[in-house]
Amino acid sequence: MRVLTKSQFLRDKETWLNKIKLGAIVMHPTDTVYGLGCDATNKAAVAQLRNAKQREEKPFSVIAPSKQWVEENCVVPEFAREWLNKLPGPFTVILPLKNPAVVSPNVHQNKNTLGVRIPAHWFSEVVAEFGKPLVTTSVNIAGQPFATSVWNVPFKLKEHLFFAIDEGEKK
Repeated sequence: MRVLTKSQFLRDKETWLNKIKLGAIVMHPTDTVYGLGCDATNKAAVAQLRNAKQREEKPFSVIAPSKQWVEENCVVPEFAREWLNKLPGPFTVILPLKNPAVVSPNVHQNKNTLGVRIPAHWFSEVVAEFGKPLVTTSVNIAGQPFATSVWNVPFKLKEHLFFAIDEGEKK
């Protein structure tokens, strides 16, 4: 696993985004904790992330590229609009999928709903540039405590990560 600072990542952003397009699993910062991510449209990458986390059944959430993307691809009932309007922020909004093909089926596990996030964090702008949703899930093996820094990631996860963006410890 290669560890990058924010400035290192941003300097070579196109290279790193291309690695994600090709199926890389990454550890990324958010407004709350670190997340594990991959291209949510890449079935093989999502399967690899599921295997790494030892999480076979539970659906994953995604960082959406924009609110417009959410409205185009999810049903946003009136009662959910209030929560969508709180984004960006530390919320995950679970919505019915209007367009299930917008992410790989192994993201939502054929549940026809999708958890969407737009963190209040610079990394959301990266996802917007990427133009596709990124799976986001906690940095841990299912059922174990999550990592609060790039330095306390379980070895079994590290071996699956292509790179990590280090912002120090998240509490």
